[in-house]
Amino acid sequence: MRGADHDVFLMSKGHGCMIQYVILEELGVLSRADLDSYCKPDGRLGAHPDYETPGVAASTGSLGHGLGLATGQAYAEKLKKTDVMIYCLLSDGEFQEGSTWEAMMMAANLKLNNLVAFLDYNDFGGLERMSDGHKAFYPLVEKAQAFGWEAVEVDGHDGEAIFNAVTSRIGGRPLIVVCRTVKGKGVSYMENVPIWHYRSPNKDEYQRGLDELAAE
Repeated sequence: MRGADHDVFLMSKGHGCMIQYVILEELGVLSRADLDSYCKPDGRLGAHPDYETPGVAASTGSLGHGLGLATGQAYAEKLKKTDVMIYCLLSDGEFQEGSTWEAMMMAANLKLNNLVAFLDYNDFGGLERMSDGHKAFYPLVEKAQAFGWEAVEVDGHDGEAIFNAVTSRIGGRPLIVVCRTVKGKGVSYMENVPIWHYRSPNKDEYQRGLDELAAE
């Protein structure tokens, strides 16, 4: 969402935008009738968010840019003395980017307590497990705290736990919620299988996935 009178959400991990489109439709920001106007020439919405799409706050997907954008927006709202909150969803792969850590440091320096980041910690960056190839990446919560952020780790599949982490924050500085997730959760042949970061299911696989999710 975007606008002068409500909170802002930025999908920094732009490749996750499909769920964003679904939510925007559920909220009534996008409608089935609207979608054709904002689709790509092949009749589909983009695989990364585009600012021209209603409800999308920024064109994102180049990993490492989103938190810098969110920091700038949060600072602008501070200068305007509004109560607008800026929420930003990042991937763990983005934390390999120096620009992300620069934004972390700047947000803490500016005491942006109106900035909340969510880290989708599924332990995969492309085809590689972060915990195998990037051991110096950890510990996540302690590193965020060292950069001046309030930080907490939760089950990323537990909506109530995420909500409670945000509403029970101490405040006075930016918050990051490290959300432990399982890549492909709920679809047996996708769970923790890195190739599904890239490929799409065929018709039979798609139906099997729907059946498994409906049975949960």
